[in-house]
Amino acid sequence: MNILILGSGGREHALAWAVMQNPKCDKLIVAPGNAGIGQIAECASFDIMNGAAVVNFAEENAIDFVIVGPEAPLAVGVSDQLRDAGITVFGPSEAAARLEASKSFTKEICDAAQAPTAGYAHFTDHAAAKAYVEEQGAPIVIKADGLAAGKGVIVAMDMDTALAALDDMFGGEFGAAGAEVVIEEFMEGEEASFFVLCDGEDALPIGTAQDHKRVGEGDTGPNTGGMGAYSPAPVLSDAIAEKTMAEIVYPTLKEMARRGTPYQGVLYVGLMIKDGQPRLVEYNVRFGDPECQVLMMRLGAQALDLMQAAAEGRLAGCSVNWADDHAMTVVMAACGYPGAYEKGSVIKGLENCPEDSFHMVFHAGTTEQDGQIVATGGRVLNVTARGASLQEARDRVYAMVDRIDWADGFCRRDIGWRAL
Repeated sequence: MNILILGSGGREHALAWAVMQNPKCDKLIVAPGNAGIGQIAECASFDIMNGAAVVNFAEENAIDFVIVGPEAPLAVGVSDQLRDAGITVFGPSEAAARLEASKSFTKEICDAAQAPTAGYAHFTDHAAAKAYVEEQGAPIVIKADGLAAGKGVIVAMDMDTALAALDDMFGGEFGAAGAEVVIEEFMEGEEASFFVLCDGEDALPIGTAQDHKRVGEGDTGPNTGGMGAYSPAPVLSDAIAEKTMAEIVYPTLKEMARRGTPYQGVLYVGLMIKDGQPRLVEYNVRFGDPECQVLMMRLGAQALDLMQAAAEGRLAGCSVNWADDHAMTVVMAACGYPGAYEKGSVIKGLENCPEDSFHMVFHAGTTEQDGQIVATGGRVLNVTARGASLQEARDRVYAMVDRIDWADGFCRRDIGWRAL
């Protein structure tokens, strides 16, 4: 098979790494890719937000299967155009991708499906939103309705933060994404990520993970796109996973199918768990980043078979072969992230890190210049390892981190602290 992956981050590097291990993969192209991906696959440059350009490239390169990594191409219907051209694609339709592209749409689906989630209100008017926040009080959660690259959610523990978030959103900080706002009750508990493959009718859970959103150790400081993750998440027991499928996932899939927009792809189910009861925090319509990195580390070659089965409507009867193992990824970010940061610093020492089925440095924001790896993003590297225990995975990860020579980068040293 000739396979095309769309995207350029750590998630796409992890997907490429897993796909390359499967003997079905004859040729792999990633667009646009990054410096790390370029070491294992061919990279191509074209506009992945332009469905016609993606179809044209796929046809010219005899692509059999397309995996869409990030949410943005899904939200503009790239997968629909590929399907219309007869190309097998892993990723939901534009209509189904609204589960991530619109927070208010997700709430509407939850209401119809009677799926447990936070109480909420939806606003298009700043003054009305402000009045509601003042009436509700803090802590409270303010969300930009649209896609904001993982940055449009503010968990406000006090009124000043909540009102400032509204000022920012209605003031245009998140562009069109913040023109509408969803305000939610603050849910207490422990967050976890649950990943489910869907083929429009059937669903298959493929793993759990726990992300670390805040930039500082002990889960302090501003929210980020994620500073590290581990899998499996102990808080997400088999009983809670079954409850999540029965009360949240299946009712959602049924409602989406009822509306004529069946969901196909991976469904990222963000949960808040308290006293054994899961409630939905959010849906994403693609693999989480950095959770994808730990899932792919554990799934390996079978990831391709499972994604292909989901894309072809063959999930019924499929199963996941899990090893009794653990994986952890630590994000190395540019100093200053998630605020302003410098680009262009050189990263050394990567050649000192082992690369095998137990150790991998996935690149997220890198490019190659004059034979050197240069940082080009906020989250730059995902240092990832597997072990028989979470402690073993952690020891391996931080041993790799210590081999990387990058003075302009930083990481959290406490990933996995809740479980450990």
